[in-house]
Amino acid sequence: MSKTLYISDLDGTLLLPDATVSDYTVSTINRLIENGLHFSVATARTAATCDRLLGDIKLNIPIILMNGVIVYDFKTKKCINKALLSEDAKNKVIDSLNRLGLSAFMYGLEKDTLMTYYDRITSSAMQDFIDERVQNYGKKFTRLDDLKAASSDIIYFCCLDCKENIERLYSEISDIEGLRVEKYPDIYSKDQSWYMEIFSEKASKKSALEYLKAYCGFDYVVCFGDNLNDLPMYEASDKKIAMLNANEAVKQKADEIIGSNEDSGVARWLCENAML
Repeated sequence: MSKTLYISDLDGTLLLPDATVSDYTVSTINRLIENGLHFSVATARTAATCDRLLGDIKLNIPIILMNGVIVYDFKTKKCINKALLSEDAKNKVIDSLNRLGLSAFMYGLEKDTLMTYYDRITSSAMQDFIDERVQNYGKKFTRLDDLKAASSDIIYFCCLDCKENIERLYSEISDIEGLRVEKYPDIYSKDQSWYMEIFSEKASKKSALEYLKAYCGFDYVVCFGDNLNDLPMYEASDKKIAMLNANEAVKQKADEIIGSNEDSGVARWLCENAML
């Protein structure tokens, strides 16, 4: 019998629209894990937010963070795989942000501790981002006059702004050697903000899932997603499942479309279909 990994995106997929996990999802997945289910998540979020969001789920497999930049083991609190940005690529991104009068959150690692830096707030979406994570997850943000002064190993930038500014930044940085850049609508935005992620070209949900598959010895992968940043994960999966609320491009690539995240669609599908 094949060893199967079931892996889900979080926002818009496993999480409810208010970015929480339903009691049904928690109880169902925990029951299935106790009976042999191999379950993980792949998300743009960090370890600190996942620890708060998923603390009631007894995860038994390392998880994929920051869209593939980190593979993280909650049991040991260690990064078992990570993709760093080169010094040259990091500096070119910062130069582009400054030239355009934009800002971003810059993430670095000091051993296995994640640091989050910013130099200024240039959009209401950025302030909302800080407020939510400080209030709900106790995260710490460090303001620097110059992002280049950060001493950490830099792994990731995220920028939240209007679509026009995101497109301007994309035009500036998309040709920088060594970068992967992903942009998509922010599903939680009240003002139609967009979200951009900037990280190493060696990192993606695809490459991280391939690493996790080999690391744990899985030979079959079922994945769940809803947004454009889940498409790379589809490429590394044997069965691709989209939520009813998913982006149309994601639905078109899926093998199956299931219930919405609002109806705990992932947990309901697992309850009926997971092979234990």
